Amino acid sequence: MHWVKLLGQRLMARAFDRQLAEIQIRIAVLNGYTALGMPVTEAVG
Repeated sequence: MHWVKLLGQRLMARAFDRQLAEIQIRIAVLNGYTALGMPVTEAVG
């Protein structure tokens, strides 16, 4: 949740196209942090 707060809750861009790009960047950043927290499992045997 710390990183979500750092990204902010409001969009900074005024133009709609730039707002969409800003949302996509935020989603990519959050997905990256989520991927870092997922364990990597491997089959043994």
